[in-house]
Amino acid sequence: MPFVPLPPLVSTDWLAERLGRPGFVILDTSWYLPTSGRLATQEYLAGHVPGAVFFDLDAASDRASPLPHMLPSAMAFAAYVGGLGVGTDDTVVVFDGSGSNLSAARVWWMFRAFGHPRVALLDGGIAKWRAEGRPMEAGEVVLAPKVFQASDPGGVRDLRAVEGALAREDAQVVDLRPAGRFAGTEPEPRPGIPSGHMPGAISLPYPELVRADGTMLDPDGLRSVLARAGVRLDRPIIATCGSGTSACALLLALHRLGHEANALYDGSWTEWAGGGMPVARGAP
Repeated sequence: MPFVPLPPLVSTDWLAERLGRPGFVILDTSWYLPTSGRLATQEYLAGHVPGAVFFDLDAASDRASPLPHMLPSAMAFAAYVGGLGVGTDDTVVVFDGSGSNLSAARVWWMFRAFGHPRVALLDGGIAKWRAEGRPMEAGEVVLAPKVFQASDPGGVRDLRAVEGALAREDAQVVDLRPAGRFAGTEPEPRPGIPSGHMPGAISLPYPELVRADGTMLDPDGLRSVLARAGVRLDRPIIATCGSGTSACALLLALHRLGHEANALYDGSWTEWAGGGMPVARGAP
């Protein structure tokens, strides 16, 4: 099947017109912080976009790593998504229930990092779909396994690369965690991890990238938010957060703006602060 370029975001109308098409896979990629009181699997079973398969972010991560949500190997990712019924030639649409692209942008980025550009994110997620009175389906959807080919991932930075970038100031490190956690005035959701931020990092809480209905700001709106935070689009950017999940909302926004000199610090704050690296506190 020839590759048809996809926009990074698709509307609820766009998705509704394509439900049930062959070669088209919808993934509910919802994931929530352990302190949220929400269980993604229960919400999925209670109701989801018709035909959507549940994508377990924890199961799709490196289970051998002590850090949360680290990228798996290409082989492991291919085995997981192939087992869900995603094939190499399939078009994939991802969504979550956060209203702010907490986890769907991470899965969007994962597919692209592993060499699968035929992936888009449902703008506004399941909340917008439900608010518009569109059809919902309860229970688990199981598809027949397919063969999925994944390439070695790119666009990832480790702790030493981030430490060097901060020291040399040759890339902007942008932290997508909430402002209170960045400032050190609110606790981290993971036990034993202090709040605060990397010295020299820029604060840009990820919910600021979306409107009240969960749809992403238009390009001009994104540029305005980035400018207010002090993020320059003429320089490289490394995105970080608590565990490399919400940071991908910035990578999605940057892709929409045509800014490709960016990467993800996959270990993020959990690795940095948990490993005894320098911690700064105070308002951005």
